[in-house]
Amino acid sequence: MATEGIEGLYIETRDYQATAAFWAALGFARSFETDHGSGQWSHPAGGPYVFINERPDGRLETHPILRAPDPSVADPGGGLEVIQPFAPQHWGVLEAQVRDPDGRTVRLQAPLGEAG
Repeated sequence: MATEGIEGLYIETRDYQATAAFWAALGFARSFETDHGSGQWSHPAGGPYVFINERPDGRLETHPILRAPDPSVADPGGGLEVIQPFAPQHWGVLEAQVRDPDGRTVRLQAPLGEAG
């Protein structure tokens, strides 16, 4: 089963406020923010959202978030290297992580109602 395309972009940063201001200057508007240095930003013209997550140390990551119609997209028998199988997340989706051939992480998100 295929995905439905890129839904968002996950970006880690050392400074959430500065990165949020950067994306706001590019025309993105805050959809929501958490109380722990993260939030989702969307463009009024549409397209993928940007999810910004503050990470004080370690290697910063950026990767795409693809929309999956259901959790069968990350079936290990489909040739994907599953890093993390689908699991419910506190923001109301099921999320899995797979690795691309060059070792990069790709997140897959499916509707929570499919398994939860």
